[in-house]
Amino acid sequence: MPVELTLSQRKALEHVAAYARSRKSEADQAIGDVLRLTGIGRASLDEAVAKLQAHAPVALHFHPDRPDHSMKSVAEALLEQGEYKSQFETMLSSGSVSAYPGGERDIWEERMFGGAYQTGGAANSERPKYGALNVMQHPEGPAPRFGSCYFLLSPAVSRRCTFTYLDSHLERREKGTFEEFGLIAAALLKDAHYGGFAIGERELTVQKLLGPTIDRLEKPFAGDIGGESVRNLDHYIEAQIHGGLSLEEDVELLVADPCFKGTGTGKLLELICRRYSIRLYWHMGFFLKADEVPTDFRGPSMPSLARRIARNGEIDAFQIGCAAMDLKRNPAAWSGRGDYPAVLQELKQLWHVLVQYGHPRRTPE
Repeated sequence: MPVELTLSQRKALEHVAAYARSRKSEADQAIGDVLRLTGIGRASLDEAVAKLQAHAPVALHFHPDRPDHSMKSVAEALLEQGEYKSQFETMLSSGSVSAYPGGERDIWEERMFGGAYQTGGAANSERPKYGALNVMQHPEGPAPRFGSCYFLLSPAVSRRCTFTYLDSHLERREKGTFEEFGLIAAALLKDAHYGGFAIGERELTVQKLLGPTIDRLEKPFAGDIGGESVRNLDHYIEAQIHGGLSLEEDVELLVADPCFKGTGTGKLLELICRRYSIRLYWHMGFFLKADEVPTDFRGPSMPSLARRIARNGEIDAFQIGCAAMDLKRNPAAWSGRGDYPAVLQELKQLWHVLVQYGHPRRTPE
């Protein structure tokens, strides 16, 4: 059943669509240049974009064990509420929280959506949720920096999304909607052709992108979450989802980190999937020995933090989550490392280290 959007949500979508339409000639020029250089016809591009729009789902990354102000975890809240909420509602973040009037997120959303959510008394529940378009089907998802687990949404949800090429807080010029996708397509083609790299995929060509890569999206999901992790922290097509997100109506799959198997959090994830008819799969996961944590990625404090939280000399998403919960319960015990926001930021950075350097937790089945 289609979601009924509020006035603010419709205005936000139209603002971005109008922006993309106003730069259509710029997008067409960039696309035409790449197609001429590669000898690919426009019909092939149009067919590939149509396949992407029909089959590429948005992924919502999250850490299922992070606590809210009442010490309820994300997984507990999802199970109870059956709804995925924005940071403006949950006030949860793996780093700093800026989802409040006058905060950094509020300010960039005002610029991005033309003030649609700052006028007319828009409620926090109307604010967009953030994900990434799952084009490359990497096992750990398109934007693992934002969470060890991810939901895959019905492709129909994309019709009420706006998109930015890379992270929206960078305020990139490449923005669009499902119908006005030209600027995003142009940026993707340029990176693939001139740089051989786009949205986490190395040695990428336009021919490969428009052929085998997009064609894979048409195949039914077979449950194979194996394959090599690509450790893509920074390069994705961000999606801003406007309108509510029901677990039962809008979510098709949950792909979780295997470190949660057999834990209380893992059992909650299984309950979520049973209650809301979501298929559950496990990706390869990440673990890292504490003495393997480098000093030159995300700062020199990372090894000491890893040693502090390690179990049997190793860290994984579960151990980082336990540390985040302990920090919430007993911040004084962590005061030697800084105040609560500073240590929470360190834990976020350690998760990035784990994605970048971690070993697979399990082997393909």
